[in-house]
Amino acid sequence: MEALASTASHPTVKWTPSDDASDIVKSIHAMLHPRNIVLVGATDKPGNYAERIWNNLIKYKFAGGLFPINSKRETIWGVTCYKDFASLPEKPDHVLVLVPARFAVQVVRDAAAAGARSATIVTSGFSELQDEESQRLAVELKQTIKETGLAVTGPNCLGNLSAGENLFTNIDDRIVTMEQGAVAIAGQSGAIVMAIRQALEDRGVGVGYMVTTGNESGLETPDLMSYFAADPSIRVIVVYLEGVRNTKVFREACKAARAAGKPVIALKLGASEGGRAAAMAHTGALAGSIETFDAISTREGVIRVRGLDELIETTECFVHADPPKGNRLAAVSLSGGKRGLLIDAFHSAGLNFAPLSPNASAQLAQMLGPGSIVGNPLDAGFAAVVDPSVYMKSIKIMIDDPDTDIVIIDAELPKAPHELRERNLRIVNEMAGQANKPVIYISAMSIGFTEFTKGLRKSLPNIAVMQGLDRAVGATKSLIEYAGLRKEVPDIVSSSKASARAVLEKTLKAADGAAALDEVASKRLLKAYGIPISKEAVAQTAAEAVKIAKQIGFPVVAKVVSPDILHKSDVGGVVLNLANAAEVKKAFNDITARVKKLKGKPKLEGILIAQQVKADVELVVGASLDAEMGPVVLFGTGGVDIELMKDVALAGAPLDAAEAKQLIAKTKAGVKLKGYRGRPALHEPSAVKALVGLSNLMADADGRIASIDVNPFLINSKLGVAVDGLIVLNNAAARKAAGH
Repeated sequence: MEALASTASHPTVKWTPSDDASDIVKSIHAMLHPRNIVLVGATDKPGNYAERIWNNLIKYKFAGGLFPINSKRETIWGVTCYKDFASLPEKPDHVLVLVPARFAVQVVRDAAAAGARSATIVTSGFSELQDEESQRLAVELKQTIKETGLAVTGPNCLGNLSAGENLFTNIDDRIVTMEQGAVAIAGQSGAIVMAIRQALEDRGVGVGYMVTTGNESGLETPDLMSYFAADPSIRVIVVYLEGVRNTKVFREACKAARAAGKPVIALKLGASEGGRAAAMAHTGALAGSIETFDAISTREGVIRVRGLDELIETTECFVHADPPKGNRLAAVSLSGGKRGLLIDAFHSAGLNFAPLSPNASAQLAQMLGPGSIVGNPLDAGFAAVVDPSVYMKSIKIMIDDPDTDIVIIDAELPKAPHELRERNLRIVNEMAGQANKPVIYISAMSIGFTEFTKGLRKSLPNIAVMQGLDRAVGATKSLIEYAGLRKEVPDIVSSSKASARAVLEKTLKAADGAAALDEVASKRLLKAYGIPISKEAVAQTAAEAVKIAKQIGFPVVAKVVSPDILHKSDVGGVVLNLANAAEVKKAFNDITARVKKLKGKPKLEGILIAQQVKADVELVVGASLDAEMGPVVLFGTGGVDIELMKDVALAGAPLDAAEAKQLIAKTKAGVKLKGYRGRPALHEPSAVKALVGLSNLMADADGRIASIDVNPFLINSKLGVAVDGLIVLNNAAARKAAGH
């Protein structure tokens, strides 16, 4: 028996990366468009992965060569089985590794030596397990992939789909429609990625690519995002992420997709502590804060969804609806009750239905007759019963109205042939194709798609068909927000001065392995980066404290200075409202006495005497180094209300003044800065300066600072100043102090 070597010509590829495309894009193209596929570890044991993948390659008629390898077999599955790569009739191109983990590394080496360009390692038993041998194999595999330069997905994955090539190296034995669809899917969980593909297919949405990345010892999901961004056949990129290993690569992939006008719809594990723990157990990923992920990725065009149903609706929306020019909604319903549901659902999402233009309102009033209520959303139910043409005329008026940006139609697709409804749908599809605005059908509830429904849906490419009112509303809001993003996301780089960077290096060197900087050192560094701080000085004696207080002007504050005391108020190390010399002297002596009685004998470096600023609002500004996404800055309501209010917003670092203002505007504290309920506006420029300075400091520190806490940052109508500051370093001492 002969192997299924290709006799037909290789399928024509519609797109090939240009010569100036990145190496990663070229290598992924080779993986998804191979000349042949070699299955190493072929066995006909019933139900095993190798046989299921082989059957899929035959079923969907992959046109390249197919070669099984097993040194102990001469034939398998009715074709020739080869002993090794050297015995193949042609050079291997894409290799499926199905041998046990202990043999996989050598297979990758041998495949590269034989001329293969890519591989998928289905085998598990690497970093997803915690035993010493599995971890050792994971390290060896990663190094081998790097040395060989192969484009590799896996290990611990379930294979890929490339519809244009009829390539399905996957174990899924459900029916798969091979069409060059506009959606590409990639993710670490094979089961979830396969479920997404199946759900989209059931909804009549074509999937051009599906790649399961598993443990990501080679290619990572962001690498696939970059490839999908470059492929013109793809309109929407869907990803399942358990963790982001390389923040820079992820952000560059997001930027590439945004520049290409392709939304990245992401289901991200790690919204809870349990979810982050599950990510660690599953693929060894290090999952960080979901709020930080949102803060950084949303800026660059990522739409994070909370579940699979929401993912499907959002994907459906973006596949069939272009981002609108604005947020003016219009809707047509055949039910007064559903009209009310539409109003409530969109209002809850912060979206409202716009007044129609006078011309559109007049046309509807004339058509519906005297006494009719012409509103938006429009209830055309009663009039349509009397004259069915009213329904279609109403939709056309809404679509043609220049004062609407999105048209919503309350209806679902039929499950069986229905001449009138099919005709109406095709007319609306044609109108939508001619209109420069999205047209979205929304069913208030989820309904099943029959084979007839799926076929009908595919014939209506110009309209989005969505199910479940709340999910549809969320997807529509995402469509509007995506339209408001800048297409080109500029690189924000640190704008710090050389003098500030010099202070940073000197301060970190002087810290010499300390867990944190004391308040004086912290503020000195903050001041170097342009963050306004209060007038202050350190006193070593009570007399010196009084002298400093008189120079600053009463009232003042006294605070302990010690690298061993991070939370001063907890040990009685802060005294406020010191109005005269006697009170300053007493505060100095009291704090000194309390510190000397503490266990552990913390080092006392003096007492800080600082200006007491009268504040209208207490803010918190800060920064931290996220485990996944890197440095972020924080702004919000501070002081004692920080835990109660939970009024904070995050942004990636570094940021510029414009982004700092946008960050401030996301909070209730930002509303107060503008002058709330007749009160005077507060000094917002100082808050902006502090945020930009903090973000520059975190960027320049390049991972050496774990967090910066400025709470409170006091602000009034004339100034804003940091009256406290704590900088925690990212070193062994800090991690030990934090209990890690």
